[in-house]
Amino acid sequence: MDARELAVKGVLEFSPTVFRDDRGLLVSHYQEEALMMARGRPLFPVAQTLHTESRRGVVRGVHYTATPPGAAKYVYCSRGEALDILVDIRVGSPTFGRTVATRLDQRDFRALYIPVGVGHAFVALRDGTVMNYLLSASYAPANELALSPLDPELRLPLPDLSLPDLSGPNGSGPVLSARDRAAPTLSRAGAEGLLPSYDRCVEIDAELSERACARPR
Repeated sequence: MDARELAVKGVLEFSPTVFRDDRGLLVSHYQEEALMMARGRPLFPVAQTLHTESRRGVVRGVHYTATPPGAAKYVYCSRGEALDILVDIRVGSPTFGRTVATRLDQRDFRALYIPVGVGHAFVALRDGTVMNYLLSASYAPANELALSPLDPELRLPLPDLSLPDLSGPNGSGPVLSARDRAAPTLSRAGAEGLLPSYDRCVEIDAELSERACARPR
């Protein structure tokens, strides 16, 4: 499994070897040895897994968790195709405001390690796109926050969602939840003190790693 750090500090992309034969294929989305070599730490203790299915043109995000408690994620696409978008919204981060996008699909089976405090969104590029998450924290509605994916300040590299094959009903543009459509801009969230602190996010990431190292092997 190959690994590389993306343009948002702490975000890692993993590209596994896919073994194909006349029966089908075999792939390992997560390998602790690869993560240890790339990050120097094991994966966080997994508190919850999550599976989403989306039709073409659906945009989910930009989502993040109030910090503390914060949440780290390990994400991959097990069916279909998605443009996965990450935004550094950690105040004080050396890459604050930077956005990076990568295509996740069932051909290359790339996966992403997303540290605490990094905003996450994706666009489903095919019907029936399935995204799978490993999470360091259990879902708690009161802690779940969002930014508008249409905020011009974020400049998300969204595909042309006015195209018929990537638009909502009657060509109405991206398919968003009511929550995401009403989410604040980056500037408004910052003014309201809703953005996480980079230093605190780093501390929580370290605490998660300490807990992972303390697990019985």
